[in-house]
Amino acid sequence: MTSLGRPGRRAVLSFALAAVPAAYASRALAVDALPDARFVGYAQSHNDFEIASAKLALSKSSNENVRGFASRMLTEHSLDAEHLAKVRAEAGVSYAPDPNTPTVAVLRRLGGLEGAEFDAAYANAQLAASTNAEAQYGAYSQNGKSGPLRRYAIDEYPKKRTHLEYAKRLAGGL
Repeated sequence: MTSLGRPGRRAVLSFALAAVPAAYASRALAVDALPDARFVGYAQSHNDFEIASAKLALSKSSNENVRGFASRMLTEHSLDAEHLAKVRAEAGVSYAPDPNTPTVAVLRRLGGLEGAEFDAAYANAQLAASTNAEAQYGAYSQNGKSGPLRRYAIDEYPKKRTHLEYAKRLAGGL
């Protein structure tokens, strides 16, 4: 506790570290390529989460680093979603929503936070989501069955690695 009776930065950060990434922990360890329709569902869910959480961050945060990261994610994942839609049509693969992605709960949690608590939780949610995306895109780029989707994963994988590095820096800098 600080001298004003509020939790200190470490307490808030510890809570955020424990609460948000735990929702992704089981998924971050997956390294097998998903079946085609599930990969499409995962990729779309990931893009949807990144877009929604970025919009939330832009409306709730005054932290320059959080806002910069969110702006970049909004732009890049909006383009990624368009690219995915084209590739999915080319591959003739149906959309199978990924039932294991905890995005709704994470977005709901983020929506209830303010200030430094929001910033820390957002940064940690980004770290968890980026870790998972890097693993899923890496696995699909290596072992995916659909040629067009595999090329998409190969094209997107370097971006996912870059996003993970940015997310690490963001989470480490708050």
